[in-house]
Amino acid sequence: MGGFMQPQAHLQVMCNMTDFDMEPQAALNALRFQVIGDTTIIEEGLAPEVIGGLKGLGHRLEMIQGHARVGMGGGQVIQRNPETGVLWAGSEPRKDGCAIGF
Repeated sequence: MGGFMQPQAHLQVMCNMTDFDMEPQAALNALRFQVIGDTTIIEEGLAPEVIGGLKGLGHRLEMIQGHARVGMGGGQVIQRNPETGVLWAGSEPRKDGCAIGF
């Protein structure tokens, strides 16, 4: 794995929350990808038809699975509802950690 996954993971989590309206835990749980040169690393679990479609478009893919997924970035998210002030948190499933707010 290259050294640039952390910012790629953070961007993917934020896009999941803002573009796809996911709550923090779902955004962190979602499958990730990493671009290294001309190769895209994908996490296990992506639908076979999506993998086939990407390969059909000429993408070079490599699958990462199991414990190796720890290299796919990490984060903890606390989201505050601006109307109610309620905090909603999510914790990275690929690594140790927790989200704490008060």
